[in-house]
Formats: sequence, structure tokens, C-alpha cells
Amino acid sequence: MSTDLTARTRDLALRHRTAVGVAWLLVLLIGGAVAVLGLGRLDQSFTASGGPGHRANQEVQERYGNGAAVAPLVAVASWPAGADVRAPGAAGRFGDAVRHAAGPGARTVSYAGTGDEGFLGGDGRTVYALVYPGAGEPDLAGLTAVEEAAVALRADLRSALPEARVEVTGVLPLQHDSAVAGPGPVALAVKAACALGLLVLLAAVFRSAAGVLAPLLLAGVTSVGALVLVEAVAGFTEISFVVVYLVPVTALVLAVHRWAQPPGAGERSAAAAGAAGAAACAVLALFPASFLRSVGVAGLAVWAVGTAAALTLVPVLRSVATRSRRTGRSAAAGRSPRAAGAAGRGGGRSGPVSAVCGLVLLVLAAGAATQLRVGNPEAHALVASGPARDGLDRLAAAGVPPGVLHPLEVLLPEGADPRAAAARAARVPGVLLAAAPRGAEWRRDGTAVVVVVPAEEPMTAAGAATVSAVRSAFAEGALPAAVGGSGVVDRDLVDGVYGLLPFAVPAAALAALAVLVLLPVPSGFPGAGAAAGAVLRAVLAALASAGALTVLWQWGPAGTGAVTGWVPLVVGVFAFCVSLDRSVASAAGGPPGAGLAAAGAGALAVLAVGIGPQVELALLVSGFAMAAVLDALAGRRRTPPAVPARPTSRSSLLLV
Repeated sequence: MSTDLTARTRDLALRHRTAVGVAWLLVLLIGGAVAVLGLGRLDQSFTASGGPGHRANQEVQERYGNGAAVAPLVAVASWPAGADVRAPGAAGRFGDAVRHAAGPGARTVSYAGTGDEGFLGGDGRTVYALVYPGAGEPDLAGLTAVEEAAVALRADLRSALPEARVEVTGVLPLQHDSAVAGPGPVALAVKAACALGLLVLLAAVFRSAAGVLAPLLLAGVTSVGALVLVEAVAGFTEISFVVVYLVPVTALVLAVHRWAQPPGAGERSAAAAGAAGAAACAVLALFPASFLRSVGVAGLAVWAVGTAAALTLVPVLRSVATRSRRTGRSAAAGRSPRAAGAAGRGGGRSGPVSAVCGLVLLVLAAGAATQLRVGNPEAHALVASGPARDGLDRLAAAGVPPGVLHPLEVLLPEGADPRAAAARAARVPGVLLAAAPRGAEWRRDGTAVVVVVPAEEPMTAAGAATVSAVRSAFAEGALPAAVGGSGVVDRDLVDGVYGLLPFAVPAAALAALAVLVLLPVPSGFPGAGAAAGAVLRAVLAALASAGALTVLWQWGPAGTGAVTGWVPLVVGVFAFCVSLDRSVASAAGGPPGAGLAAAGAGALAVLAVGIGPQVELALLVSGFAMAAVLDALAGRRRTPPAVPARPTSRSSLLLV
């Protein structure tokens, strides 16, 4: 028996194949139930950043019970031509109707209570109000409550003001309308074609039923096991719900890629890549930012469970596949020789020109990442039609700028003068209006909340400058105030999370490189130079995925103006992981076409699940697909034959 640890593990698994199979089956079944039940442990706010705006939002939520990180509803009413919305009758009726329809516990502000003409449209007959529903926290259940409040508010206002055209819009209603719209017939057909294409691809590459089922089984046990580990960690520290998107897609691509590797060398390269990837993700998890910690823990869990499955379950499945195909034809790696050759030919014909073109593509996409603007997509890009879009169009037609969908909330400490604070905010360039409502719902325990409405959305350059200026205005003075609201979340994400990336990315890359160079790896691995190349390509792949999102969405026809803050982080970690696995396996002599097959499978899977009108899901799905395909195309190069593995492990440092 070989003294190579991976070989000993494989031999042990084969000697106890029944026990190994049963153990992984229990992981899939019992772990699946545990993972579903444990989803509630994950933080579902999608806004946690630990920054000053996040802390301000938490304080507003604790004191007032609503608003803060949850964007308000915007009620819009347009009277017929000739009506005077400034008249006490029209303005007062609208304000009273909004307060009554909003229900108990809600906070509302409009022209009737402030006299601020910023609440009026330029057409002279349109007025709007900001409504913070009495229930609704920045988690999935809270957002559902706000969506339900929007439906009720729209119905009640239309009943109370039959002479006016009434709409209700806002960030959440716009997102909700895009989600409930559902994919059309064409999108459904494309989704079905992608799902079928995934099965056809696996069948074409592996040429056996095992080739179709085994990668899916590997992906299943890896996803379930990783989620259980992540949820266990969530019992001790805050882990964001975004990991639910990262884990299964990464697990699927790694599973297909590892099933395509030859026996022996495949297990050794899986162990090397697994150790390096786990080290990189562990470093990310150490940084003091919720999203970085979350994706780091998730990546670490996928590498740990996926590597364990590659070393134990994969050999068992291969042995089962080989037994079932003993008809005189070879079934190495669970594939026919024809399939193995096909996977090899997938990249064998690519020469240095193709490799250079692929590398240039990665570099150009990585350069585009420097222009990435983080934030919620602009309102006009969220949905094309629906009741909430009607309200947005009504605001635009009346000359009301879109910044009203993202107001700031300034929490004043005891002793501060709300009117003076509103006057100070109103002088900030880019502020449409600043109001200090006098109702009891706006003043509690000696504190007060001032509403500041920017003219532009916070993900735009002008809107971001306004948010920063408002923060600066209230950071000075004897009684500094906390600036919160939905508009500060994006800025916090940029400052508190993306500001750490210049330190986090090199640290993670160095950790992966150190593991590949210093730990014992298979003698077929070419050494420190190849290790550095593998890590560099993985970092480029992560940056290129952000650049691809920038080009497709921020600059492309969709014109979102920004990319949802957590999406590039999730997609970047995915791109790093799959690129590192492909590069390590390729450097160790793996089939050149394996990476392209795995990338194609991952792209088809996410498209089959995610194609639809919901913009944030489309951002995520397209990011996964582009990251996988970009890296696979860039990795298509002629790979030298693998050096036969010797029975002893050696450090790649000794090979230099």
C-alpha cells in the first residue's frame, strides 16, 4: 500500500466502501433535514456591515420599531388638472388618508405636516408621502410584512381618495413586483433547455449513467454537509444568508471537475487544492466584516466537505461504476476511454495563442472591476411594469427625483433641536428636502428623527456624495447625530467591506500559496512556480467576475447603475475557488477539458434555476455563469502529461 496519505485514504475507503457509502448517504438525508431546519440561524438582513450607518439603523429600529435599513413606501397622489395640492383641503385630506391607511405604529411624513414643497411635484397637482410601516425589519419576514403593507396602503388610499390617481411605490414594492412577475414563456423555455442541457453535457462528457448521477450526488452531499457546518458556526457568530447561494453552485462545479479527474492524481490534486482553498477562505473569515466572514466560512466548509468526499466517496463511486461496466471496455474514472479522450481533447488543441487570449480576457475583465459601483440597482432597472412601476413613473412625470425612494434618517440625541438639524441638512448640496416631523411617533425618549431626502439615488456618484456630505454635516458639533436609513447601507458596504479587500485578497492569496508550496503535495505537481500561477489565476478570476458584472449590468443595456453589494463578493469567492481547483488539477496533469466541462455544467445549472425578471437574482446568476466560463476559457491551454506519481509525498518547495 502506498505511503501517500491520499492513497491510504482511498484504499481505506475502498476496503470499507459499504460503510463509506452509508455514511455519505446519511449526510445527504439527515444533513439535508438539519440544514433546512437550521436556515433560521442565518442572518437574513443582507445589510449587515458593522459600519456607522448600520449601527445607526439598529438604534433607530430599537427605539422606533421601524424604518432604518428598510426603505419606506412612497404614496403618490395626482389630482386632475386645475386642482391646488397646496390648498389645505387637498393636502390635508391626503395627509390624513395616508396616516389612517398606514395603520398603528407607522410613521408618515408629507407636505401636510411639514409645509415643505419638496413633497410636491413640479406639475402642481402631484403630492407624495413617505410611509414607514409599523412592522418590518430588514430580514425576509420583515420585508414580506412591508410588501403586504404596500398592498393594503394602495387599496385604502384609492378608496379614501377616489377623485385622485393614487399609486404606492418604493424599493421593496419594485423588487416585489419583479419577483412575482415570474418568467415568461420564453424564459421558461430557456430554463428547461438549460436543465436538459446540463444532463446532456454530463452524458456527452462522461458517456455513462454514473457520469450523470455521480457529480450530482457529490454536489448534493457537499452542499448539505457544508451548509450544516456553516449553520453550526452561525450559532456563535453572525453569518449572512448569502451563503445559501454560494455553497451549492461552488459544490456542483467542484464535483463535476473532480469526477472528471483520473484516479490517483485526481485525489492528490483535490487534496492540494482543498488545503489551499480552505486556507484562503479561513483568512477571509478572520476579517472583521460580516459578509467577508460569511463567504469565508462558507468557502472553508465547501472545501472541507468537498475534499473529504473527493478522497472517500469518489473512489467508491468509481469502483461501483467500474463494476457495472465490466463488459470488456475500460471504465477508468467512471468513464469510457472515448469519454476520457473527449474531456482531454476539450483543451488539448488549444495552443499558446489561445492561452494568451484567455489571459488577456481575464486581465481586461479584472480592469473593468476597478469601475464597479456597489449598491442596489437604480429604481428604473428593478422592474419594467406593475403597480409599483406605475408609481415610479408617476413621480418621474411630476418631476420628482428618484432619491425620494432612499431617504436618510438622522437620529438626534437628547437636547438636540430637530428644526435646527433639519435646516442644517437642507443646506447640504444635493438634498431635496429635510423635515422634522412633530408627531409623537417621530420623537421618543428625548430623541428625535429628522428625514433627509436626497435628490439622487445613493448608488449614483451624485447620491453617494450627498450621503457623505450629510454624514459630515452631522458628525460635527457638540451633539453629533447618527445618520441611518436605507441610503447609507451601500456606503457602509463600500467603506466597511470593500475597503478591506485590498488587505483581504492578498492575505488569502498568500495563505493559499503558502499551503501549495510548503505542505506535502503529489510529486506530479510542478512546484512553486505552478503554485504561484494557480493562485494568481484564481485572484484574476475573482476580479474578472466583478468586471464582467460591471460590463454586463452597470454599463450594459440593463443600465442598473450599480451592482448589488453582496453579489460581487459571493461571485468572487466562487470564481476563486473553482479557478484554484482547475489550475491545481491542470498543473498536476489533469485533463485540460475538465475545467470547461465543469464550467459549462455550473453555468447551465444556475441559468436553469435563476433565469427570470428579478434583477438581483439575475445579477447573481449571470455572475456565476460568467465567472465559470471566463475562467474555463482562460484556462484552455495545452497541458503536459502528468508525471507519474511516486508512493512518497514531497514538498513542492523541494522541486524548485
